Amino acid sequence: MTIGFPSRAARSTCVLCAAGLLTLMPAAAARAELPAPGPPGGPRAAAAPQPSLLYRSGTQVRPRRGAPEVPDVSALSWVVADAGSGDVLAAHDAHRRLPPASTLKTLFALTVLPVLPGGIRHEVSADELSGIGPGSSLVGVVEGRTYRVSDLWNGVFLNSGNDAVHVLASLTGGWSATAARMQAEARALGAHDTYVRSPDGYDAPGQVSSAYDLAVFGRAGLRNPDFARYCAKVDAMFPGRNGDSYGIVNTNRLLTGEDGVKPYPGLVGIKNGYTSNAGNTLIAAARRAGLTLVVTVMNPQEGGGHAVYEEARSLLDWGFGAAGHVDPVGSLAPGGVRPLPGPEAVPSAVPAARPSPDAPGWHQAGAIAGAAVLGAGVMALALRLRAFRTKGM
Repeated sequence: MTIGFPSRAARSTCVLCAAGLLTLMPAAAARAELPAPGPPGGPRAAAAPQPSLLYRSGTQVRPRRGAPEVPDVSALSWVVADAGSGDVLAAHDAHRRLPPASTLKTLFALTVLPVLPGGIRHEVSADELSGIGPGSSLVGVVEGRTYRVSDLWNGVFLNSGNDAVHVLASLTGGWSATAARMQAEARALGAHDTYVRSPDGYDAPGQVSSAYDLAVFGRAGLRNPDFARYCAKVDAMFPGRNGDSYGIVNTNRLLTGEDGVKPYPGLVGIKNGYTSNAGNTLIAAARRAGLTLVVTVMNPQEGGGHAVYEEARSLLDWGFGAAGHVDPVGSLAPGGVRPLPGPEAVPSAVPAARPSPDAPGWHQAGAIAGAAVLGAGVMALALRLRAFRTKGM
């Protein structure tokens, strides 16, 4: 199955409409659904707005009397934020640009989930599985097998399957078009450190994000019911090659308790990642007494492969203890952060990417968003028509 129209011209129109729709809908929904300020037990708003500290290097926190001490963790960058209000309670090099690994799949999901109904069935072709990077994590998608879109999303969220990402991207315009829409979606959400080159998070030259941007994506994801449901799943059944199914388990060990990592009480997801270049990365969210925190941890320098979970645990514990005892050092809300003068911290091994003609950035994002105004209705109609025409429906 491919989503489109019979003629070449119609297909081009549909891809343009999809680009606009994918850009506009999630960002507009996120802004429309911003919750009311947190509960009385949460962080108290300052009497007057204070400038953001998030572009400063080092650990940033504004403690009041009685605030617990920020834990000493080895990650190159991290953020602790209130998912409800968007207040950042503390951070370390929040805007340092680093390779994100599979945590970038959160942005992929925010971009693609809204336009691919989970009940659609699709027979996978060989072309859709081409170009998967060597050593990629796979869920086991096979050529010629028919899958529900919901199965493929289980493969993305639980097994971090790059094969599932490739197929889903092919259904919404292809690899490069998906990367461009992800880029525009990041900007619409107020995430300006992220440059997308490979939608699955596989290492690519110039592909970077930041602990701040990943926290923005995690917070936005929790507002999408499908995203929230998928990222909280511990296990699922995945279709096998011969009509059977096999079990898959979420690789987020802080959620599952696998491999000797103690599960975190109240955890509600979201996504972990690893590549040799990025190290271990994690976006984690947990809920306690009406307060939901989102924590990002990028590339711990000590403690081995499970350190990312233990450092996230320490930061979550601190955040729940510090709520109501610290003033925000910044905000995840769009427009809520005003950069301070000075250079951003950029890892020497991964130079900061800049928008190229085929990857929309600050200026091109606006053009794509404009296309959404004309194309949203057409794309929505095309998807409904395709759902009826698709094999197996």
